[in-house]
Parts: sequence; structure tokens; C-alpha cells
Amino acid sequence: MKIFLNFIFLFLILSNASAQQVKGTKPEDPKTLYDIQDDVLIKTRDGALISAIVVRKKGITTPQPVILQFTIYVRNRDIKGLKEAVDNGYIGVMAYSRGKRFSPDEIFPYEHDGKDAYDVIDWISKQPWCNGKIGMFGGSYNGLTQWASTKKLHPALKTIVPYVANRAGMGLPMENSVFINPNYEWTFYVTNNKTLDTVVGDDRKRFRTMQDKWWNSGVAYRKIDSIDGTPNKYLQKWLLHPGYDKYWQDMVPYKEEFAQINIPVLSIDGYYNDSQISSLYYLREHVKYNKNAEHYLVIGPYGHFGAQKGGDPIINEYKVDPIALFNTKKLTYEWFNYILKGGPKPAVLKDKINYEVMGANEWRHAPSLEKMSNDFLKLYLTNTKSKDKYLLSDKKPAKSGFLPQEVDFANREISNNDYYPDPIIRKELDTINGYFFISEPLDKPIVVNGAFEGEIKALINKKDMDIGVVLYEVMPNGEYFHLSYFLGRASYAKDITTRNLLVPNKIETIPFTNTRLVSKQLSKGSRLLVVVNVNKNAFSQLNYGTGKDVSDETIKDAKEPLKIKWYNDSFVKIPIWKN
Repeated sequence: MKIFLNFIFLFLILSNASAQQVKGTKPEDPKTLYDIQDDVLIKTRDGALISAIVVRKKGITTPQPVILQFTIYVRNRDIKGLKEAVDNGYIGVMAYSRGKRFSPDEIFPYEHDGKDAYDVIDWISKQPWCNGKIGMFGGSYNGLTQWASTKKLHPALKTIVPYVANRAGMGLPMENSVFINPNYEWTFYVTNNKTLDTVVGDDRKRFRTMQDKWWNSGVAYRKIDSIDGTPNKYLQKWLLHPGYDKYWQDMVPYKEEFAQINIPVLSIDGYYNDSQISSLYYLREHVKYNKNAEHYLVIGPYGHFGAQKGGDPIINEYKVDPIALFNTKKLTYEWFNYILKGGPKPAVLKDKINYEVMGANEWRHAPSLEKMSNDFLKLYLTNTKSKDKYLLSDKKPAKSGFLPQEVDFANREISNNDYYPDPIIRKELDTINGYFFISEPLDKPIVVNGAFEGEIKALINKKDMDIGVVLYEVMPNGEYFHLSYFLGRASYAKDITTRNLLVPNKIETIPFTNTRLVSKQLSKGSRLLVVVNVNKNAFSQLNYGTGKDVSDETIKDAKEPLKIKWYNDSFVKIPIWKN
């Protein structure tokens, strides 16, 4: 899009220059095309000040629809993005989270964005240049702020277009109640100054060193910032809320609050987006509580950043189907024209759910996430040997049995649960720990279409554990194609708001549903592989199973290894499309 816009802009300048040279006049200065107010301060109801930039086209005096972005990221390229809005026939507004840019207030990610965004929308709606119609778009944190703004819906907000939207408390900084480390430095990146601390943000070595030292030392997770030597007040506050409690619920719509969101929504996401479970949460809850929700989804083989620009030809060493690539920004403005100006609906939106089938090089369309599939495979994790693995069977074992596993958290030489999809295709997997369950070869092609789920039956000698479940296609050539995964805490499996500890030495049922959606064509002869393991690595909290707050557990709690019995009536349900 950037290259395209630059080309068009250059073309217009050259064309205008040629025309004016005929008349013997000087070319028009591009600076005269835009009216830029870059020092706007908007006062909120509680007295805070929000810094904003407004860009309008000079010479336009009639009220226009407004495109708003609300973000914690302050970048030099923001003006260019606002000019794009103007070039597409809108007024562009960029508002920054409380405390950012020219705002004198304290920065605290997430907490104020919903109410502040409402106040910004209210301010915009009262300006003489606004025609009363406002749309929002943006990705990641900017996706969260859009949903936050709908917790109390302002009448002037007519649509949102969230890309890979974050959901604080259930995607970042934790996933299914497990705090994860890779984005630890993010808080310093966005809060160290009024713009962005790119030096800290780019210092991967510093935080990887901190992570490794924490792992090897065995100190409590709550003290991980002391290893870095810089207090992380944001993490410390978040660690006080390990469940999805009222603190997190107050940030974005929750349960019945989705019922009043009656504006059209276009969500854009990726199969390999780290925050996909956050983004699709909003879609699932929206259509659950609002039966008339006009909510569209476009999703394909994209990562977190790729989805925001329409994909990359290669993601995690996987060559993407050519048809999957599109222009996110172009689609966004086609959507705005459709909703705010009565233009045609974007061609790709043939139904509510629009997804690319990996390996088939085609887009398909469904009226709902559930209708993506017309069947499912229910496969049991048996204790029957299948060469060097165990059988993944469509028949429930006639006799109860289990597979034993022992995890020594004091041993830092061994890591468990290699779940992350990078690379997407692997020639081999590390089979040292965990259990591998493999199906018989498929007798016909199928499409895995949707988010797999399942139920783990297990007995442990402790009160809790964090588990990983990974789903692969074993292709006919023997290579492993990563389809989806689950990472989560057993004690929150039945209720994400409240911890329910397991009873030691009792068979427990641990359901899991919050996995990543995927669409992939599987060929005849392919097999399905499920890997089950206990999470134990340097990339997230270590749950020693004592029942104490996991953030307070230390290697001293690892004196007795975790002992598990994985029962053979555990199963996975994989949604598929059968012709």
C-alpha cells in the first residue's frame, strides 16, 4: 500500500506539474493540500488530557466523516497515515493513550483507554467539520482500544475495523492464565517516555539474558524484574490479577455488554497471529450475546504483523498460497466507504466468515465460525503403541488405562512443551518428553476448518499444572505441519475468572477450548498428530503445583517432581469439512 500510495502521489504531482508548466506557473506545494492540527488536547470527563492530531483537506468546508485511530504508539509516520484518510475522502484523527505525546498525565496501558476513547469520539462528534459519522481502525493495541470504546457505545461511532486485536488479561500479558515472557519489554517500550523507547524495545539481548537468569536461578516469577534491575510496576500490578477478574473485565466489553454493540464490525486476523485467541474472543462473544450482530471476519495464513498489511509471501518459513495475499488498508477503506458513504460491500466479504484454505489456494466463506465445518473428528489419546508413538483413535478404548509422566522442575537442563509454530513445517520433532499420539492415514482428503478443542483426563500428585496441546498434520512425505496449539492452566480450565485447584491423586477432567482457528487442506495419506505435555520452559511462568500463587513459587517448591497419569479416555475434537 505504501508503494502504491507513493506512486499515485508522485503521479499526481508530476501530472499537476506538467499541467501547470503549460500555463507557466509553479507546481502546487503538497504541504498546501492538508490542514494539520498536531497539538490538539482533549479534556476527558475526569480531567485528563488526551493528545491528538487532526488532518483535514484544505478547501473542504462541508462536514465530513471521520476516521479515528486510538493508540499508545507515537510514531513519526502517524501524519502520513492521517493523510491517507484524507486522500480517501475522510478527516483523519489520531488520538494517543493518556500520558502519551503532549498529555501530562501518567501512562498506564489499558486501564483508561475505553473511557478516554469515548470522550475523544464525543469531542470529534461536536466539531463543525464532523458530519456525525466516525469509524475506527487499527491493529493489536489499536484493536483493543476499538473494542474498549464499545464498552459504552457512542452514537457517533458507526463501525470499527480491528486487526489482530489484543484482549488484556487473556492474550497479553498472559495466555489462558499463564503469564508469558516474550513481550516483557513491551511495557518499557511504550511507557519509558512520551513517544516510544526504541532502544529498549530493540534490546532483545537484555531481556533474553534476564529470562535465562530467572530460569536458571529458580527465583519467584514475581521477582523477575529484580534480575533485570529495573522495576516493572505494570507487570507487578498485573500479577495481582492471575484470573480474568473485574480488573480485566472493566477494560473491554464483557458478557452481556456485547448485546448493545449494534454497529457493523470487520475483524482481520491470522492463523499464526499470537493474539488470535484474543481477537476471536470478541467475535465469539459479540455473536453470542447479539444475535443480530453484523460482524465480518477475514482470516488467513498471517502473523501478528502480516495480518495488518495483508500477509507476507513467507511466514515462519512457510510459503503462503498466492491468493491469500491482499491489501489490508485497501479493504479497510472499501469497508468505510460501504458503511459511512453507502458504497458497495467489499467483494471479498461474500459471507460473515471469509477464510483462505492453506494448501488449496482458495478463499471460502461461511455464515459463522461453527458453519466453517460440517463434521468433526473425535480422537482418543490411547495408551496403545504405534511404533515410536501412541495411537490417536476414533474409538474410545474399551479398557481404562494411562500413560505416566514425571516432570522434575528442579532440572533446568530439560525444557518441556515446544509448542510455538516457528517454523510451521518441520522435518522432525523432539520426542524426548511429552506424549505423541498419531492417527491412521487419511483415506480421503479433508479440510481442517476451525479451532480444535478437547478434554484431558489426568491424575496428578499436586494441585495444579500448566499444559500444552499441539496439533500437527504429518504429511505423506513425513514432515510435520503445525496447525494449532493450546497453552493453559488446569486450575482455570473450567472458569477463567476463578481458580479451582485440582485434588491430588484424583482423576480430574480438564477441558480446553481456547485454541487457534486454522484452515488447512489435508491430502489423502496425511495423518494427524497430537502432542501433550506439561509446560516447563523459560518463556513463561513455572507452575510448580503447590496451589500457592504461581508468581510466588520458587525452585524450593520443586523438591517433589510432578507426577502425572494421562488417561486414555482423553480426547480431541477437530472440526473438518468433508465433501
